[in-house]
Amino acid sequence: MTRKVDVAIIGSGTAGLNAMGQVRQAGKSFVLINGGEPGTTCARVGCMPSKALLQVAEDFHRRKVFDRHAISGGEGLSVDLDEAMEHVRDLRDIFVDRVLGNSTDNLGEEFIQDYARFVAPNRLAVGDEEIEADAIVIATGSTPIVPEAWQSLGDRIVTTDQFFEMETLPGSMAVVGLGVIGLELGQAISRLGVEVTGVDAAEVISGLADPVVNQSAIELMSEEFPMWLGQPAELSAEGDRLRVRAGDNAVVVDKALISAGRRPNLDRLNLEALGVELDENGIPPYNPNTMQVADLPIYIAGDVNGDLPILHEAGDEGRIAGYNAARRASEAFERKTPLAITFCDPNIVTVGACWSELEGRDDVAVGEMPMGPVGRALIMAKNKGVIRVYAEKATGRLLGGAMIAVKGESLGHLLAWAIQQKLTVAEALQLPYYHPVIEEALQGALNNLLGQVDAKPNAPAGLKRKAD
Repeated sequence: MTRKVDVAIIGSGTAGLNAMGQVRQAGKSFVLINGGEPGTTCARVGCMPSKALLQVAEDFHRRKVFDRHAISGGEGLSVDLDEAMEHVRDLRDIFVDRVLGNSTDNLGEEFIQDYARFVAPNRLAVGDEEIEADAIVIATGSTPIVPEAWQSLGDRIVTTDQFFEMETLPGSMAVVGLGVIGLELGQAISRLGVEVTGVDAAEVISGLADPVVNQSAIELMSEEFPMWLGQPAELSAEGDRLRVRAGDNAVVVDKALISAGRRPNLDRLNLEALGVELDENGIPPYNPNTMQVADLPIYIAGDVNGDLPILHEAGDEGRIAGYNAARRASEAFERKTPLAITFCDPNIVTVGACWSELEGRDDVAVGEMPMGPVGRALIMAKNKGVIRVYAEKATGRLLGGAMIAVKGESLGHLLAWAIQQKLTVAEALQLPYYHPVIEEALQGALNNLLGQVDAKPNAPAGLKRKAD
């Protein structure tokens, strides 16, 4: 049996659902095909349940400053880990149900729950059915990477997709991979009483390229749990537990969380049928501004393309792919200023141009503000970290930044908005900064940066002359 549609969308995650929205708006016929669990990675196993656990951990951890604030009884507080994990799952289910209730639950025969495989650039085999489509969107997402040598370790290892299904937390856990999710979950479970050891083959955490911010982040996160950096992890069974080695370091733990990245879900798609050369990761060539694969009426969006595995980027890519697929077009769209946030405490944030792109350039200036003197942060007992901001030396145009700071998630957005609007340092300082707020830390970094650039304002810093 063959079904003919205008657009076939493979994957019902963030990118696929956003693509579907554009196809619907264009009035085109479509099918949405999804193998595996429906719903988004963010809602099921990523952004949302991890933030729920982080909130529990932060609330419990706050007891450590009670004495300083003349609040007694903090040492008597405890947390029920079984109930905490149940609470996280309850919230997770709410987020997933909201996604499904606004999308696939309302579809009839347009939604196919099965895996798709290309048999030709415009034809898909889905179970006993064949789909012929004028355009196809690939949005199959990603899956956690587990090295083959570790797969025999069974339930001693836990992936980020499995973590939130644990009914309780183990007494000890190694976190292998200290990127975004590894750092977030490592800090959270450490604050809830788990003995955590972090391991990463890189010398950086959370992907930080800025050496000053990275050093500050390592120092602050090392206060939470030991981190072994610069050596790959080796895992082996020791009874029903695990021995974890990294260089000269070794520890025996109950379980290991494997957070060493994710790979695109491509194995079932038979992309060889597209007739284009695939890269070493099996990804076809595509344009990041049109999401089009080569010159085919095929578009690829979201985590599956291996580029920016972040929800808002996946949403944008899905909308671009859906818009073009509905029109069989190659219309190019500008991409937003890069913004990445690790929701550990303090937040780690990178914005705009990465330090690795700017390092060593004489035409780049850097402004810096330590969090120590920031009054509002001191009141919160969170005045640790540093903010670094980059700009063109000649023009003062903002380029990027990195930070580890309390409420960095908000500061990062302000900086990203300023960069996207192509503001200069002087123009960013002309915006209002209330007192006392954490945003004054960003103001301090910008003031420091203003002294490093050649382009000076024709008025006192922070002021703008009134037009005649």
